[in-house]
Amino acid sequence: MTSTHEADVLFAALIDAVPPGADRRHSQQLLRAAVDLVTRRPSTLDLKIAAAALEEMGDAFEMFSHSRGLPKVTIFGSARTKENDPLYAAARDVAHHFAEQGWMVITGAGPGIMQAGMEGAGREHSIGVSIRLPFEQGANHIIAGDEKYVSMRYFFTRKLMLIKESKGFVCLPGGFGTLDETFELLTLTQTGKGVPVPIVFLDTPGDPYWETVHDFIGRQLVERGLVAAADTGLYLITDNCEQAVREVVGFYRNYDSLRYVGDTLVIRLQQAPTEGQLAQLNTSFGHLAGSGAIHATAPMTPEQRDNDKLALPRIAIPAAKHAYSDLRELIDLCNTFVPVQDLPRGVT
Repeated sequence: MTSTHEADVLFAALIDAVPPGADRRHSQQLLRAAVDLVTRRPSTLDLKIAAAALEEMGDAFEMFSHSRGLPKVTIFGSARTKENDPLYAAARDVAHHFAEQGWMVITGAGPGIMQAGMEGAGREHSIGVSIRLPFEQGANHIIAGDEKYVSMRYFFTRKLMLIKESKGFVCLPGGFGTLDETFELLTLTQTGKGVPVPIVFLDTPGDPYWETVHDFIGRQLVERGLVAAADTGLYLITDNCEQAVREVVGFYRNYDSLRYVGDTLVIRLQQAPTEGQLAQLNTSFGHLAGSGAIHATAPMTPEQRDNDKLALPRIAIPAAKHAYSDLRELIDLCNTFVPVQDLPRGVT
């Protein structure tokens, strides 16, 4: 048989096994990609990587499916931080504040900052996504054996889950791994490959780790023209745990989510804007619309097809062209449309 014929035969057999009620369109896309890969006769190593990555992503998707409707924040930081370090206490305290707000706290499930975050959140509000390393232990005692814990082989699949599932991020000082996670998060946000999210760099008083990183970004990246000065607005630096929580939770004061439908940017809100507020948006950000104006809209056809947050009011920016800094400022303005007294418990 030709490879094309082999692929068609395999695909036909697999697609018949898709269960009723599944997303058939994307199931077909996934199965077709898998069949095409196999029929190209890749090396054993290539197959092992692809199979292991898909398997552990499936495990993680299943694990996260049980908390899909709950807001989540990821805490990054060093596995080497000791319990008597002020950073350990900061991670524990900020996680505790998030748990009080009803947020789930995701960490890498290891020792150090990761364990501190889970201590603060408690087992009930903790989710662990660990990496299997030859020189480190498995999950810490708080999350080990919990159904909200998954272990992963590859860093890239682990980072995908830590970032994809979270609505906000708190980064504490750490080594190469923490900086890798942090700068990938910044890159995804800067380039628009990730959705806008609040990112907090949390220091402790008298220990300006992130201030030093910020100085490096300014002197070596901004001054050389390697990033825009506005890109430093991707993150907030603070040494105050309560301010860190306010930054993350307050980002969703009115803003909910966004989606592109063709070249139209659709922003879903908690509260529908008034005519005056729409006028304010167009005065400040009308230049982001390549054609027409920012306007209220009903859910668009692809959103209806996907049953995507249909109950929420939304605004549309046709032919949208923007930098992250513009989008963040627009979201911040939308958030001012909700009075402080209407915020969730404890958010100011």
